[in-house]
Amino acid sequence: MSALRRLLSALVDERAVLVEVESTQGSAPREAGTWMAVFADRTVATIGGGRLEFDAIAEARRLLDGGPAGEPLRRYALGPSLGQCCGGVVFLRYTAVGQDDIPALRSRLAGRQVPVALFGGGHVGAALARVLAALPFSLSWIDSRDEIFPLDVAQGDGDLVCEHSDPVHAAVPGLAPQSRVLIMSFSHAEDLDVVAACLQRQRSRGDLPFIGLIGSKTKWATFRSRLLARGFTEAELQHVTCPIGVPGIHGKEPEVIAVAVAAQLLQTLEAARGP
Repeated sequence: MSALRRLLSALVDERAVLVEVESTQGSAPREAGTWMAVFADRTVATIGGGRLEFDAIAEARRLLDGGPAGEPLRRYALGPSLGQCCGGVVFLRYTAVGQDDIPALRSRLAGRQVPVALFGGGHVGAALARVLAALPFSLSWIDSRDEIFPLDVAQGDGDLVCEHSDPVHAAVPGLAPQSRVLIMSFSHAEDLDVVAACLQRQRSRGDLPFIGLIGSKTKWATFRSRLLARGFTEAELQHVTCPIGVPGIHGKEPEVIAVAVAAQLLQTLEAARGP
């Protein structure tokens, strides 16, 4: 279950203090937008650990116990006073939240998730869905076969939407803008149709920053020839990454592939942020 869903579920019955990294200066353990929810007996998510988080939890629980609110935005220098040698500065915002705040939090915090469209409900798809659940992605999991999604995955996360689409490529026009697309259906014919639909959308809208296709170099050579025959250009085919996964990881087990592909998606986020 994702951190956001755990937070929202707990707020039905309890209050918490939301601690958010408002901004940073210099070296810091986490970036702006990172959050942690502090309840009376537990926390959800993390702002980076160490003494900074220890002090933030203590401050949040003081507020939960009815202590004076003070300034909602606090400055923390990551130097000798905190026993940390990062040398930067972190500004933390403290906000008391409860059941009435659930809709606003769902909208605001979920908006920070990067959309991913995963085509294929097989073994690798299921392994990927499990890995991505703990990462900053909002997943749309799509297959042409009804009732293919494993129940333990499909029902386990609020950031996951399962969709039955037949034909499967008909789901491409409705994908969220800036979706990272992963294609690994049970059928090479379906894979080809999804790739073509993604390239068509990229031609008209240019809003799919990553199109990844599972398979070998031989598979891609065959797809490349067929896509050229459909009228796509060499430049357009450069939008497709095949094989997928970070280089140097050669295992074929679904879980190994899933980790390699998830790492590659994280690399796309770093590239989008720039230096």
